[in-house]
Amino acid sequence: MEPLADFLKPEECAEVDMALLSSKEKFSARLAIYALRVLKQIAGETGLPVADVTNGQVMDWVKNDESIQQSIQVDASFENFFTNLVVASLRPLRQIAAESEGAIEQLTVKQVVAWFEKDAKLRRE
Repeated sequence: MEPLADFLKPEECAEVDMALLSSKEKFSARLAIYALRVLKQIAGETGLPVADVTNGQVMDWVKNDESIQQSIQVDASFENFFTNLVVASLRPLRQIAAESEGAIEQLTVKQVVAWFEKDAKLRRE
């Protein structure tokens, strides 16, 4: 896993930055992309599909991830906060996967960003 300071790869940042999204929407898209990466890693370690990763497994990952431990003073409130952010990202990821008729594991950054753009456009209309 990349260090926490590298929340997204430069090419992922560029993809989000080019999107026609508000700052709040860009944050949500970035979070979903990062969560997708985290959830794929947890799924790979547990042998579960991403959709079946539990809150407890995410929290265990947060507690044990060296890049987080080195970057941030982790306490129970941070663990809960970060776990909730990652788990909350499953909702849009499930919607994106359903609309693309594929598994969450198969989603790409482009698909995630396109979905957030489409969702933002629908909410504005």
